[in-house]
Amino acid sequence: MHLLLIEDDLDLGRALQAALKLEGFSCEWLRRVADAPAVVDHAWVDCVLLDLSLPDGDGLQLLAQWRRQASAVPVIVITARSALQDRLEGLDGGADDFLVKPFAPAELISRIRAVLRRYARQASEVWTVGQLTLEPRAHVARLAGQPLELTPREFKLLLELAREPGAVVPKGFLAQRLEPLGEAIDFNALEVHVFNLRRKLGPERIHTVRGVGYLLKA
Repeated sequence: MHLLLIEDDLDLGRALQAALKLEGFSCEWLRRVADAPAVVDHAWVDCVLLDLSLPDGDGLQLLAQWRRQASAVPVIVITARSALQDRLEGLDGGADDFLVKPFAPAELISRIRAVLRRYARQASEVWTVGQLTLEPRAHVARLAGQPLELTPREFKLLLELAREPGAVVPKGFLAQRLEPLGEAIDFNALEVHVFNLRRKLGPERIHTVRGVGYLLKA
């Protein structure tokens, strides 16, 4: 899963990137409001970690801008501001969680996983879609209790389809999600991964909507 970190402290930024990498997250790190994207969406990021006190602006204003544009990407505020009013403004302004510095990286990672579970409408670390179960943290997938041997990209693809079973996920979205830090994979490669997933899951579970994308049936 891919995260966006907006934090100006060099030591903290490096430490968080290292901790997140150990937990299997990829992470892009920015240090200023001016460098932040005008819009954030799930085509390239799963969750944003946002400091409020940035050198060239206030993180709350950036958060408000994203929410005005109807961005639903989860945002966790990480800040030294500990006053109740600051926490209320952050949460009421659209943050999904609020963590006061200093904090243990393990707590942040636990909060990230909790926020991502809520976004995926899952109650635990084990996602359930009919007979299919996924464990994002362990990169384990099972069908009717039997482990599936999936490549890393096949697992990522299945995870994206499982976020909202029955909903069509566009090809372009999937192509970018499989390579969040680089150029999106081409559609021919995507079709190969879908073909391989169908072979392992059964052809009836992933449906093609011609000219649009794919959906996972429960």
